Amino acid sequence: MKTLIALAAAAVVATAASPADARQGCGPGFHRTPYGRCVPNRGQQMRQMRYVEGRYYPGQGYWWHNQWRHHRQRRNGVWIYL
Repeated sequence: MKTLIALAAAAVVATAASPADARQGCGPGFHRTPYGRCVPNRGQQMRQMRYVEGRYYPGQGYWWHNQWRHHRQRRNGVWIYL
């Protein structure tokens, strides 16, 4: 019984001791999936990378409804993104 508990504890420690981070060869902020593809880590860093709607980003344009718009006009007191 003691051996079974020791093996279970070792499995839990081994699982918790291997977080997905840059040491898997994908670079900082990325990890590998079970199929070997590099994907970004979810968490606080991903929330900071999101674009704000209606804001102008130099060299890219305005981000509006998940699309890049390059022009905007004001019509009837509302910004229209073209």
